[in-house]
Amino acid sequence: MIIKKAEYAATAVAASQYPTNGYPEVAFVGRSNVGKSSLINALLNRKSLARISSVPGKTRTINFYNINDEIYFVDLPGYGYAKVSKEEKKKWAKIIEDYLFNRDELKLILLLVDSRHEPTEDDNLMLQWIKSSNHNFAIIATKSDKLSRNQLTKNINMIKKSLMLENEDLLIPFSSETKENRDEILNLIETIK
Repeated sequence: MIIKKAEYAATAVAASQYPTNGYPEVAFVGRSNVGKSSLINALLNRKSLARISSVPGKTRTINFYNINDEIYFVDLPGYGYAKVSKEEKKKWAKIIEDYLFNRDELKLILLLVDSRHEPTEDDNLMLQWIKSSNHNFAIIATKSDKLSRNQLTKNINMIKKSLMLENEDLLIPFSSETKENRDEILNLIETIK
C-alpha cells in the first residue's frame, strides 16, 4: 500500500459522528500507551498526524484518519488505564464497544500489545471478543526496538502462549522508531480494500 494522502477526518464519541462515505476501516485497539498513535504515524510516514503523548489515556475519543480517499485508520481510546475514574473508564469502554460491535465498515482490527510485557487480562478479553466477532485481525507487538533479538524472540513466544494464539493467528513485531515490519502491516491492510 502506497500512502499518497493521509489526513485527519473526524473525531467521534457516538455513531452519529462517524464518517458516512462507506470506506473500509482498520481499527487500532490496545491498552493505554501501547503505541496506537505512534503506529499510525509510522505507517503513514508522518510525525504527528495522530496525537502522541507520554501520558497514558490521552486518546479519549475515536479518531478517524482518511487514507488515500479509500480507507480509514481508526484510533480507539486505550483500555486498562488505572489513573482515571471508574466513570471515565465506563465511558471509554462504551465508546469502544459501540464502535466495535456496530460498525459495518470495520474490516480489520489490529490489536496492539507491548512486546516488552506479558499481555494483560484486558488484552486477553479483547482478543477473545475479536475472535468471537469473526472480524479479521492481527496482533502487533509494539516497541520491539527496545529488546535485543533474543529477548524479542523469547517475548514473542511468551505473548503467543499468554494469548493462546493458534498457528494461523498473525503476530507482527513492530517498532515505530525503526519501522520494522511497516510494509508487512501495510500489505495486510491493503487486502481489506
